[in-house]
Amino acid sequence: MNSFALNSFTTRRNFLSRAAFSGLGLTAAGSIIRDFGLMQSAMAAQGPVSGYKAIVCLFLAGGNDANNWIVPTDTETYNAYATARGGLLQIPSAALLPLNVGGSPVTDADGHTYGLHPSSTRLQTLFAEGKMASLLNIGSLVRPTTKTQYNSNPSFYRPPQLFSHSDQVTQWQTSIPDQPPTTGWCGRVADIINGVANPAGNISMSISLAGANTLQVGNMVAQYQVATTGAETLTGSLMSGNNVRVKAMRDIMDLPNANLQRQAYAEVLDRAIATGDLLNTSIANTASDAFWTNPFPTTSIGNQMKMIARLIEARGPAKFNMNRQIFFCQIGGFDTHTAQVRTNTGTDNVLSNTGTHYSLLFQVSEAIFAFQRAMEQLGVSNDVTTFTASDFSRTFPNNSQGSDHGWGSHHFVVGGAVDGGKFYGKLPTLAINGPDDTGTGRWIPTLSVDQHAATLARWFGVDSSMMSTLLPNLSRFSSSDLGFMG
Repeated sequence: MNSFALNSFTTRRNFLSRAAFSGLGLTAAGSIIRDFGLMQSAMAAQGPVSGYKAIVCLFLAGGNDANNWIVPTDTETYNAYATARGGLLQIPSAALLPLNVGGSPVTDADGHTYGLHPSSTRLQTLFAEGKMASLLNIGSLVRPTTKTQYNSNPSFYRPPQLFSHSDQVTQWQTSIPDQPPTTGWCGRVADIINGVANPAGNISMSISLAGANTLQVGNMVAQYQVATTGAETLTGSLMSGNNVRVKAMRDIMDLPNANLQRQAYAEVLDRAIATGDLLNTSIANTASDAFWTNPFPTTSIGNQMKMIARLIEARGPAKFNMNRQIFFCQIGGFDTHTAQVRTNTGTDNVLSNTGTHYSLLFQVSEAIFAFQRAMEQLGVSNDVTTFTASDFSRTFPNNSQGSDHGWGSHHFVVGGAVDGGKFYGKLPTLAINGPDDTGTGRWIPTLSVDQHAATLARWFGVDSSMMSTLLPNLSRFSSSDLGFMG
């Protein structure tokens, strides 16, 4: 938000609602209060937490083709992959980056070995160091679902509007696919834990580097939006960068006012100015690349993750005074219907770095690596966990020069507390119209977002007694802890 016009907000409700999502709202007043009594009860039951922890969501918008991000390399399964993908989308086996620990290939529970997309050398390093784990075939599920159930009772087993971008994004970020969207699962985590974790915090627990998102929408904790350059400031003819004018405006806002709407307006605006000033002052010492042992890439996602690192550096009592934080960042462009993969002319085993997917995954790999090294530099590697998410994966068969919308996907979790160098979940049978396929190369997930969220939330400090409030559908699944957080 680059400007702020006072006459653009005509009602208190409109102002507070917009403030919450423009990076100006910091308290319950900036949230749309729903299920208030339920969340207050949850807060009352949540036990104390100690130390510092943060969760970082890196969302791959558009539907990342995870079938080419992590590929089975044992001969039999790779051949099934190659047959299902076809020559256009198949990554040559010699180009894949082997996922090893201690120099030896790591197998999943079924004995499969894997390789990474050739763009992801940095992720290969983190896996080998035991700081990254892979989650196989995960997605939004109403309940555990087989192909027979998928076909025989669609309304009971299928998430609504399956394969739709907007619906699948919402379902990933709310983890309640069979209910109208109200809050995101990270927003509910913040509602439950913020009161005991950050009783004297100076900033919102939920911070987004990529604008408004569903994941962080809560009933009581509003998401605070920050640009890659810092907190958005008030600009335009009213302020014109003149400190005298800013002071005069704040003096006016501090005057008592009998009109409750005007008073609420003044309080939120005054708090927004103060918080923006605090934030920008607190992170000023980390702006230079020289501060960071491992420089961040100057890409959009690199700049977002650098800002998250700067905000984490300022977490302490002298600045933000935060014990728990949740961050959201995003990179788009993964809706790769065309130009997904290009192989260098005249070769069989070299993948060109000019394809859309190569470029995107390279950016992700470089940014995650720089961020993890920054967490190690700050001494909080064991306290900060990054996870990837996306709308869905994509179909195995090609669609012109790309792939179509899918369902089950593979993702990564990164951090010092992750039980890494391992695979969690089960690889689907890589056969079109096979037992795990809906019919067009779209894998039915075997891990649910609910299980993924519960595993992270438990590590984050959410009491087990709170899980049914956080994730209403969790009890439908056999396990509420996937084990990747040690």
